[in-house]
Amino acid sequence: MKQFTHQAMRGPSEWSVGDRELIAAYVSKLNDCAFCVGAHSATAARADGDGEKVAAVLADLDAAPIDEGLRATLRMLGKLTKEGTLSVADMQEVLSVGVSRHQIEDALAVCFAFNTTDRLADAFGFDMLTQQGFETGARFLLKS
Repeated sequence: MKQFTHQAMRGPSEWSVGDRELIAAYVSKLNDCAFCVGAHSATAARADGDGEKVAAVLADLDAAPIDEGLRATLRMLGKLTKEGTLSVADMQEVLSVGVSRHQIEDALAVCFAFNTTDRLADAFGFDMLTQQGFETGARFLLKS
């Protein structure tokens, strides 16, 4: 699982590292995993240098200042996370705004990784860190 997650988060992708970290934070928010939201929000903000964008996505996806491809992808991942299913129409919607098939595959890999990791973090009772702790962790995650 560690190798799969590392590939999903840091392997070659049309998504930036910051985008993939934002996807991880968004999925973790939907799963109510406070530890992973904190860790990956801090990492996404550090990777992109835009903490306001990260906060906006987590507060209100529809109003967040992001491109429509990322918004459509996050909506699709949200549906998968909450409902456990997707339709052809869901995929067509994401493709229709210019997201490539490879981007969809990469986003699904991040979603899978964090639907698993979130549950493990909660099951093992990961300790909440301070904001400074999450920012220190973000520096470490971005080195790997």
